[in-house]
Amino acid sequence: MSEKSSQDHKLADQLRQLVKAIETSGRAVMPTSNQELLQSIVDTAARIFGAAAASIALVDEKQEILEFKVAYGVGNEDVLGMRIPLDSGIAGYVVMTGQPIAISDVQQDPRFNLEFAESTGYVPKSILAMPLIRNDRVIGVMEVLDKIDEPAFGLKDMELLGIFAQQAAIAIFQSQQFENLSSAFVQSIRDLSNADTTLELADLFRALEERSKEDERLKDLYTLANHFYSISELGDSERRVCMHILGAFSEYLHSKPRLAP
Repeated sequence: MSEKSSQDHKLADQLRQLVKAIETSGRAVMPTSNQELLQSIVDTAARIFGAAAASIALVDEKQEILEFKVAYGVGNEDVLGMRIPLDSGIAGYVVMTGQPIAISDVQQDPRFNLEFAESTGYVPKSILAMPLIRNDRVIGVMEVLDKIDEPAFGLKDMELLGIFAQQAAIAIFQSQQFENLSSAFVQSIRDLSNADTTLELADLFRALEERSKEDERLKDLYTLANHFYSISELGDSERRVCMHILGAFSEYLHSKPRLAP
């Protein structure tokens, strides 16, 4: 085997190791997946409000549907993965209007989708539903069903769920963005690690650069990762300062009022 071929094979092995390292570090940075995060949120909401059941459905804009991602309580397994049109039922009403709603007797409400409820094996009496809003977009809806100790949810419950949903929407949005970008980044490197090992090092990274041009977000991620790596090499204190600055800047941007287009 020539020296050049040996170097190429070594590079391919290094790229494969890099894929594994990124995947491992990704789990370390965000130990829970987006699904686990959603489940944690809905479990916590059910306990806070003393609800017999709860669920989170997220908007799929391409297919124009709501998909129930996680659920808690009676019938939770039957709810998972169910899809309804964006304008269907109480959840659809909340998504379409962006307004919360509390109903003490759902079967008297024309918006209630009885057929859907019966298909899950659990027909609630009362519902408190809140939109999950991020950057002026409704990304989903959270519902808590049947308050165990009281006949219905009150105004204070709605106010509290509004605060809870606001924080949940931030966490869900950030988790989705992290998973989307990290998956794209890892896939790019995985593709290169499986590429023709006769390519030289410069050719491989030129190919990576060309791939990044296809997606501006991916290009920015490479740049950000490179800056963070170079700073972290200076020491732990420098790395912590970098994280603090990025976190503060993110909070500042999210706190700014959005200007009308």
